Amino acid sequence: MDLKSFISIVPDFPKEGISFKDITTLLQNGDALKYAVDQFAHMAKDLQIDIILGPEARGFIFGTAVAYALGAGFVPLRKAGKLPRETISESYSLEYGKNSLEIHHDAIQKGQRVLIVDDLLATGGTLNTSINLVERLQGTVEGVFTLIELMDLNGRENLKGYNVQSLITYPY
Repeated sequence: MDLKSFISIVPDFPKEGISFKDITTLLQNGDALKYAVDQFAHMAKDLQIDIILGPEARGFIFGTAVAYALGAGFVPLRKAGKLPRETISESYSLEYGKNSLEIHHDAIQKGQRVLIVDDLLATGGTLNTSINLVERLQGTVEGVFTLIELMDLNGRENLKGYNVQSLITYPY
């Protein structure tokens, strides 16, 4: 299935010069959504994953579905101030701003095998922060899977040494 055909391109969003890849049109199509989740699960089947980590917000969508498909747990990575218990946090730069992410301090146990699943790899800021938080909790990152990768932004370079896989690629 050509998943790229289910992505809508929105020029100049959220600001001028950005070519936003809107995944909501893919999510609206049951066959495309199922295919994407099945592809992630197939890529992860031999990784013996304990936990799927999904960065807010679109990582929740794919992460929970992949966790279900693999029979693994799911951990949300949230923006600052959204989690109710004790957290650890880390700040990072986006392709068009700055942000901070938090995870419960006990969400990942030492040695757990973690797969990070998100919708987009751009500069790698969000995913690198995700990796750092997993490793601070002494989990092992077994893979970083994204629906879309913007190749011209070289985010993969910031994730060297990790198993990075994307279902769809675009130039920026």
